[in-house]
Amino acid sequence: MRIIEIVADAGHHDTLAGIAEQHEVTDVWCGLPGADGRQVLRMLVDDESRQAVLDALQAVLGSSDNARILILPVDAVLPRPAQDQPEADKGSSTQTTREELYDRIERGARLDSNFLLMVALSTIVASIGLIENNIAVVIGAMVIAPLLGPNISLAFATSLGDNGLIWKSLKTNVAGIGLALSMAIVIGRLWPIYLDSSELLLRTDVGLDSVTLALASGAAAVLSITTSLASTLVGVMVAVALLPPAATLGMMLGGGQYELATGAGLLLAVNVVCVTLAAKLMFLLRGVKPRTWLEKRRACQSFTTYILIWIILLAVLVAVIMLRGRLVAG
Repeated sequence: MRIIEIVADAGHHDTLAGIAEQHEVTDVWCGLPGADGRQVLRMLVDDESRQAVLDALQAVLGSSDNARILILPVDAVLPRPAQDQPEADKGSSTQTTREELYDRIERGARLDSNFLLMVALSTIVASIGLIENNIAVVIGAMVIAPLLGPNISLAFATSLGDNGLIWKSLKTNVAGIGLALSMAIVIGRLWPIYLDSSELLLRTDVGLDSVTLALASGAAAVLSITTSLASTLVGVMVAVALLPPAATLGMMLGGGQYELATGAGLLLAVNVVCVTLAAKLMFLLRGVKPRTWLEKRRACQSFTTYILIWIILLAVLVAVIMLRGRLVAG
């Protein structure tokens, strides 16, 4: 449950109260009008109706310059509200609203000094773990997972047709992967690469099982975000980490191991494409879409275009993987 707090002109009181009654919110209370003529009204809203309530509030207050809508967390409610909704209906749509998702996911697409520093540090950690064949250190780099955010953000942006966030996500993704590769190439030139490291060689091999793993992990990442089960993201980060393949690719290029670099590059490409594609489809299945009709139309065009691009990219990667497997076997 969440508390939705509305600060708006007192003249909107009856309309807002009608929205609360229409959507059968759990509880409503309001304060007295202030000196500026605005009034605070709070609604205690359950997860299932929160998005519908927010959409209705934005439809009424969207043109008001001095209105504010805040979503406040609720740790517990006593007495506990009755659970009238059938179990079969629960979980059929996202439990986190579009606005909450945007605020959370957009942070992962910010190209700032913190993001670049996290990429640099995780690249160093991953490279040392791979060279020393230390799985604990490699997992530490996986959990940091700075490159997962821009990919999830890209999938989310195309679901909403938000071109600004799409380009922001692409820019952050390219910058992060570029920095990781550049640092790993330097490490590969300065640090002797021993090919007896199983953790290193593991990231130079890619097969159809890697495709399946990345698709499942991308879907699980979105499911954990939309249902507010953020703790499960740690497992996703480890399952489909992007930093170790990027570090392996850079070190192999720096060390002149171009054949092994090809495998690492394929694994990195598969992970990026599959995570983004699966995330797009999961956002669609979870009912994440824009509010207005015009935004929905624009988002549909954007989603169709990008989904076709990523499906074609995945088909090309699968074909390359199968061809490479035949050449190695032959």
